[in-house]
Amino acid sequence: MIVLIPLYAAFRKVPVYETFIDGAKDGFQTAVSIIPHLVGMMTAIGMFRASGAMDAMLGLVRPLFERIGIPGEVLPLGLLRPISGSGSLAYVTDLIKTHGPDSMIARIASTIQGSTDTTLYVLTVYFGAIGIRKTRYALKVGLFSDAVGFFAAAAACWLLF
Repeated sequence: MIVLIPLYAAFRKVPVYETFIDGAKDGFQTAVSIIPHLVGMMTAIGMFRASGAMDAMLGLVRPLFERIGIPGEVLPLGLLRPISGSGSLAYVTDLIKTHGPDSMIARIASTIQGSTDTTLYVLTVYFGAIGIRKTRYALKVGLFSDAVGFFAAAAACWLLF
């Protein structure tokens, strides 16, 4: 692919290097334009965690989730994963180190990591890059899909392991 695409472009008489440079300029401008959106999202996340709201919310729902077979240790992952891929990966890594890679907690956390997406990050970056302010159903559908992935991951682990 690395050789085929430039050869095809040269065959079509497309100025390959100049086109690449134009694309790189556009990419840089896009990156600069989404910085305010990312800063806003990270600030809101920091405020949510620092206020203790996340811990209070998790404390309320933990008994219910443990009753249906979802360990309380993976609940923060359900909140963190739609926000930050690297933050959720660090949390999963910590769970694996703490409980061992073959524990049910590590298996469920790893499956959740692979079954859900960074919905808020994706919406912030993609919609912010092209200037969409009204996301319509994208946020609702994305978060609903993350919730389904969360519960399906736990169910699959209990069925398979």
